[in-house]
Amino acid sequence: MAARRRESRAARTPRAPLRLLLAGPAGYGKSTLVGRLLRESGTLAEGKLAAVEASRLRLKSGDRDYLLIDAPGDHELLTNIATGATESDAALLLIDASEGMRGELRRHAFLLSLLGLKETVVAINKMDLAGYDEARFSALEAESRAYLARLDVNPRHVVPISATEGVNLTALGKETSWYGGPTLLAALAELEPAPPAANLPLRLPVEDVHKLGGRRLIAGRIESGRLAVGDRLLFSPSNKSARVKSIEVPGAAEKREAEAGESVGLTLEEPIFVERGEVASHEASPPVETNVFRARLLWLAAAPLKAEARFTLKLLAAAVPVEVQEIERVVDPADLSSAKAEAAERYAITDVILRARALLALDDFSANPRTGRFVLTDSERPVAGGTISMQGYPDQRELVTVRSTNVLEVPHGVGHRQREARAGHRGGVLWLTGLSGAGKSTLAMEVEQRLFAKGFNCYVLDGDNVRRGLNSNLGFGADDRAENIRRVGEVAALFADAGFVCITAFISPYRSDRERARRAAQGRFHEIYVRAPLALCESRDPKGLYRRARAGEIKDFTGVSAPYEAPTEPELVVDTSRGSVRECVEEIMSYIERRFASGADES
Repeated sequence: MAARRRESRAARTPRAPLRLLLAGPAGYGKSTLVGRLLRESGTLAEGKLAAVEASRLRLKSGDRDYLLIDAPGDHELLTNIATGATESDAALLLIDASEGMRGELRRHAFLLSLLGLKETVVAINKMDLAGYDEARFSALEAESRAYLARLDVNPRHVVPISATEGVNLTALGKETSWYGGPTLLAALAELEPAPPAANLPLRLPVEDVHKLGGRRLIAGRIESGRLAVGDRLLFSPSNKSARVKSIEVPGAAEKREAEAGESVGLTLEEPIFVERGEVASHEASPPVETNVFRARLLWLAAAPLKAEARFTLKLLAAAVPVEVQEIERVVDPADLSSAKAEAAERYAITDVILRARALLALDDFSANPRTGRFVLTDSERPVAGGTISMQGYPDQRELVTVRSTNVLEVPHGVGHRQREARAGHRGGVLWLTGLSGAGKSTLAMEVEQRLFAKGFNCYVLDGDNVRRGLNSNLGFGADDRAENIRRVGEVAALFADAGFVCITAFISPYRSDRERARRAAQGRFHEIYVRAPLALCESRDPKGLYRRARAGEIKDFTGVSAPYEAPTEPELVVDTSRGSVRECVEEIMSYIERRFASGADES
């Protein structure tokens, strides 16, 4: 019988090691628990219990090895949770039976969810001090499960334990005869490692470029995916591409293939120039390119976080300046409520919008946790860690990629001055932007009539009208919205070039899209912000869209579930909450007469 058991154990295939993050505030008994687990599993020799002080220890139990990663719970060390979780597969959340789900513990639980650790076991420790009371355990189990469920975390088990007395760690104790679940080690054995990073799309951040004997060696660590000699790589955000000629590993022979976790040096068949901070991928599954994105931050600095604050964003191998465009809300970990705020205090969990000066290559955290995390620094001092969300924002790669080749500009035989002289006015683009219901279309049509009566060559490009023809093949997702505005910007520029006053009436929620339209018009772009508070626009609701958005019938609706980036330096602001249609039209007409009449100041 014993021989059969030995044969069964020998035939058992070892399971993949599990990197387990230990989370919970100081004083909840993590060190005692780790020591007990190490000793009772046979990993730690008798008499060495007091020596357990390391933040990373290996535990062997049955057919699995665990790497235990401690995340100290002191306020000053909360950042260790973020650091530890980036390398963890699962989490063990420790609750003190006498303390329960108090504020600091809730923050730790929130951070585990924030960092994507869905595989979780909860251990309610110090049950000995609670008299092994079943009612106390049941109440804490229900409270912890309810809170974690709101974070989209469903623990595999909630186990009552006493780390001091060793109850329910490796064997069930008679003290909790009312408990029908597994021991803590048995519960941990059910946790599954995160899917291999090699199965995700290729992401190779360029850490350095070396010149060796006439060769350029691109060095970096593969964060996710696989690559092989002969693969064509796309480097973002420069959008240059080349084929892999060789894969080299320091101190080893050349390789034909490499995967996530390996540090490699690449040579390329084409002599392209790439820089540190770029990200190599396969062309079929590139990262997002954007200069603006949403983020959820853990704010760690003593000074409050405010809008317009500037930091250095460290993402993979890139370090770029960013600005906090907006603080959207601050989340209260106690009850997971959120509220608009002007500032975020230390240790606040905060939703913000970050904007960079140039395009960045990045991933939504939900798509690739390995490349969807970042750190903000101030004078090289970390002040926040966060995760990336592209919700409501477009991937700008397609908007800046030029695929046309062998195209030459054909000069017109009629110049701008000739067109303006015949029309009696300058051409240009009046770009009306604002929330749905602010009054853009109403003002645009009224202005068009007034201009036409004065003899102006003019035409209105309205959102609904354009989507009936030119852009009928586009939807209303973030990427299609951006393409909609790109096309409109190019068409409006053609009207302006022909000497027309082209009036556009589009929400155009993204600042980057409006800037592209400005560049297309080459100095003839006039941004008019049609301003009105969201509450007023929603009360008007001329098309019933706000009502449908609030009911969940329309996703990514600007002002409700998608962002609107108000202009920062428009040429004109027209406030429809304070003036009548007639008064607002007069403001726009006065502006046109100053800027578009022949001989008017072009500055």
